[in-house]
Amino acid sequence: MALLDKFAAADNLKAQLSAVGHDPTQVVIDKIITATEGLVEGRHTILAGTNNYLGLTFDTACIEAGKQAIETQGTGTTGSRMANGSFAAHKALEQDLANFFGVPYGMVFSTGYAANLGTLTALLKPGDAVLLDADAHASLYDGCQMSGADIFRFRHNDTASLEKRLQRLGERAADCLIVTEGLYSVMGDCAPLPEIVELKKRYGAWLLVDEAHSLGVYGDSGCGVAEAQGVMQDVDFFVGTFSKSLGAMGGFCTSRHPQLELIRYVSRPFIFTASSSPSIVASTHEALRQLQARPELRKNLWRNAHQLYRGLHDSGFEVGPEISPVVAVRLGKKEVALPFWNYLLENGIYTNLMAPPASPDQHSYVRCSVSAAHTAQQVERIIQVFCEAKEKL
Repeated sequence: MALLDKFAAADNLKAQLSAVGHDPTQVVIDKIITATEGLVEGRHTILAGTNNYLGLTFDTACIEAGKQAIETQGTGTTGSRMANGSFAAHKALEQDLANFFGVPYGMVFSTGYAANLGTLTALLKPGDAVLLDADAHASLYDGCQMSGADIFRFRHNDTASLEKRLQRLGERAADCLIVTEGLYSVMGDCAPLPEIVELKKRYGAWLLVDEAHSLGVYGDSGCGVAEAQGVMQDVDFFVGTFSKSLGAMGGFCTSRHPQLELIRYVSRPFIFTASSSPSIVASTHEALRQLQARPELRKNLWRNAHQLYRGLHDSGFEVGPEISPVVAVRLGKKEVALPFWNYLLENGIYTNLMAPPASPDQHSYVRCSVSAAHTAQQVERIIQVFCEAKEKL
């Protein structure tokens, strides 16, 4: 096989997508109007697939913080923190993230993907064992694979499956790492963390929870699913991203273990990636303050989540197993999902198409993520267009 022949399958997929209408990988948003509206290929469109859970991308305080940082610190750091040093703002954000999670130590990465790669490749080495939820995000899979550790998948959110693998590990279970997410980003279901924690304690394992989609969404303080389920003290490592509820870009790891500070010395994604620009750090830091100071944002978000989930469920759509800000409609075959997604887009609703291998099974989904900034009228319009698509297709 020639070097580039491997792209034949991708070229075939591209042709299939284009033949149906719009290619989901090529959609251009001409203009962002608000946190929930944009011009997409010339059409006024409701944005219902952006993960902008708290609607903070247009928050005036966050924007002003970013502006001030650019004016006083410039546009970028032009290098990694290992090479060019840390800005005071990097350290301040790390400390406030640690305080937010109620732990002593925090570490900021340039992306959420890098946070997972950087943390997992530092924690794990060849010969270690890691137990990974089958529906875990690609960045968690990649971090585990790149570490060289032995990977044992357990069925999604299935603690019986997890325990079987712990039992099979024998003595190795006492030092293995369990990796799970808080809120899963396709079906909108949450991990059963109390049951996972019970197994962790019984077998002497460690636990890493990715709160990327649950940060700012779950818990009285917005820390995530671990807080909502009352097990924060039992999680060894929290990882997450700034690109969802915090409306920016970047990632983090927080922990009660002092060894987190040593990850800076061995994590290649941290050592060799340019650090986050001053404006991103500043707007993220302000968003974290807004998250804590404005609990009404979560209240608005959950109101919209209930409205969308109930509206689609009652209209006969097959939705996820529980109400959350992630609402996925199962459409089965890709040949059904593609025209359905296209109809939504052409009628002013931007959503996410999830098809194999990106979906957690062999089915295709159209996925919505609601925001605190959506109005009740916008949510009702989303439901209406879904119903129209169902009638026509």
